[in-house]
Amino acid sequence: MDFFNELLQNKILICAAIGWCVAQVLKTLIHLFFTKKFVAERLVGSGGMPSSHSATVCALATATFMTYGIGSFEFAISFIFAIIVMHDAMGVRRETGKQARVLNELIEVFAAMDSDMSPQDKLKEFVGHTPLQVIIGGLLGITIAIIICNVL
Repeated sequence: MDFFNELLQNKILICAAIGWCVAQVLKTLIHLFFTKKFVAERLVGSGGMPSSHSATVCALATATFMTYGIGSFEFAISFIFAIIVMHDAMGVRRETGKQARVLNELIEVFAAMDSDMSPQDKLKEFVGHTPLQVIIGGLLGITIAIIICNVL
């Protein structure tokens, strides 16, 4: 039982987990609002507004800062980790989504020509994030960590 008690009292872990959960729920609701369709995959999937990756790592870094201070090695690690994750979300993963969109268009063309490819073979296009999605996710994570660290 000590393991679970310690786990549930880990403020930094709780901030990161809640940051991810809130971002995923918001992402699903925003997608529902704009498309008028509920897509359950949005609850766990990547891509979209806000970036749950950014919310998670910014909540982690903010909670680490508030717990250990700006001069700690824990904050240094979490801060660099956050920068890498957010940069990757806007860079490589975003480009992957763009490439998937182009390849999906080609799949449709080949499927229309009676090829062995079918439109069900589509690649996932929601992979990366725009800079705005990353910024909003980051601000969401920071806000959540500040609230949780001041309440717990």
